[in-house]
Amino acid sequence: MRPRICFLVSVIFFASIFPLVSQTPIPSGASFDLGFSPGGSSLDVVLKAISTAKSTLLVACYEFTSRDIAAALEAAAHRGIKVRIVADYKAAHDRYSQITVLKAAGIPVRLDAHYAIFHHKFVVIDSVSVETGSFNYTTAAIEHNAENALVLWNVPPIATRYTTEFERLWVESQ
Repeated sequence: MRPRICFLVSVIFFASIFPLVSQTPIPSGASFDLGFSPGGSSLDVVLKAISTAKSTLLVACYEFTSRDIAAALEAAAHRGIKVRIVADYKAAHDRYSQITVLKAAGIPVRLDAHYAIFHHKFVVIDSVSVETGSFNYTTAAIEHNAENALVLWNVPPIATRYTTEFERLWVESQ
């Protein structure tokens, strides 16, 4: 009898707090692209996300050594897309980091030193779509690591949450 009471109490407890968990509905018309690495499909997904931007790209990243992604962001900036980047302070000073290249191209970059590791990896595209996943913007992630990249297309409520986080990070970074 006692296990049933514990089970019932657990069910009632979780049922009572479950509505407190924030859930964002997925809008109709939403879609996704998904890539895995090694093998290149993660890179393809990220490059597609960058190339489709019409107005803004907000990038939060840990390591950034991929010349392909840096070139895509620079090309987007030259097309008139407003690109901003928040990156990990320590990783931005690594030997092959593309952060200095992007700064030199005139892209606004801020470095975040508030955490042991600034481990974010996301891009908000035009305030309506989001690229995220474990995929670091690095050559190692493309060629050697088991990683994933996911783009959620046409998800304004989710993009708003990521934009809010990006802006918080932007303000706290230098």
